[in-house]
Amino acid sequence: MRLSNPMEQALNEQLYEELGSFYIYLAMAADFSAKQWPGMAKWMELQAKEELGHAMRFYRFILERGGQVRLKALPQPQESWETPLAAFSAALAHEQHITGRIHALVELARQHKDYPSEVFLQWFVTEQVEEEAQLEPIIHRLKLAGDHPPALFILDRELAAREEEGEEEE
Repeated sequence: MRLSNPMEQALNEQLYEELGSFYIYLAMAADFSAKQWPGMAKWMELQAKEELGHAMRFYRFILERGGQVRLKALPQPQESWETPLAAFSAALAHEQHITGRIHALVELARQHKDYPSEVFLQWFVTEQVEEEAQLEPIIHRLKLAGDHPPALFILDRELAAREEEGEEEE
């Protein structure tokens, strides 16, 4: 079953969003690195890599379904955040935006009775729950730390322990 035009267009838009997520998290990693927060920089670098993996899932799926991938230019991301809390809060707001987009894609797949796309998107529905859930405790701890340097250093060290996750194949 070939992708319908509306579904192909929507999946290409999500590919663009996922590449944008990669860009945003890479900008956050660069900002943290410049500000000497190596643990937070590593966390965001791994997040950027994960988002690139998500984009590639959309890329491959569009092609597998006989669609045409249409890439467009990405806007320049914000370059700096005032505090670690501001960056992680922006990351959560961004993930909530992506969650809404994934839910809209599921709805579109249902409207078009595009069952392969609906099944493909279920992985992302679950992934978005995880994305938001991993940010919320970090934000909570950053709020508790405030601008107390020793607490921020401890949190930075803990965030450095994040390990790269293997992308399971669909």
